[in-house]
Amino acid sequence: MNISLIEQHPLKPFLPVHARVLLLGSFPPPQSRWSMNFFYPNIQNDMWRIMGLIFYHDPLHFVTGKKFDEEKVRKFCYEEGIALMDTALAVIRKNNNASDKFLEMITPVDLASILTKIPDCNKVAVTGQKSAEILMSVLEANKDFQKPLFLPSLGTCMSFQFKERPMWLYRMPSTSRAYPKPLQEKAEMYSALFREKKSP
Repeated sequence: MNISLIEQHPLKPFLPVHARVLLLGSFPPPQSRWSMNFFYPNIQNDMWRIMGLIFYHDPLHFVTGKKFDEEKVRKFCYEEGIALMDTALAVIRKNNNASDKFLEMITPVDLASILTKIPDCNKVAVTGQKSAEILMSVLEANKDFQKPLFLPSLGTCMSFQFKERPMWLYRMPSTSRAYPKPLQEKAEMYSALFREKKSP
């Protein structure tokens, strides 16, 4: 392994103490593609358009010119109790682009540590296939998790446990435009995260 090629995650986890939902992507794109210093920074990524549709009926609510409005996005996530991190802390980017297909995960997220810092969180959502695969490997490797037996199908959820805490694992579609599903359809799937759900 060429250590010089290993890329460390450039962002700190965003963890409002009252967060109830944790979004887990895979890894940020190269910084040359960022429009803000926050998660899902590529203006071509539709995460913040999806949130704009769900909460404000406006896909451009968080868009200012050719950038996302970082202050507005952060304020929204804090007020709505949305925590964010990615499933990989270190990767090798085999092709210098944003594609998950060319990411080799070197160090996975310490999910137990993250969840300890957000004690009210009971929903974890993976936002694409790569993040789903990495998360399952994390759950399998840590005895603090009572694991789901398999990944839920796209757009659905299943129960699991972190220590004594009942949790829901949601498998969401990628918000990359490379994933061929209309924005409105993706928004409808993501809206399930913000509906009330009783404990498993």
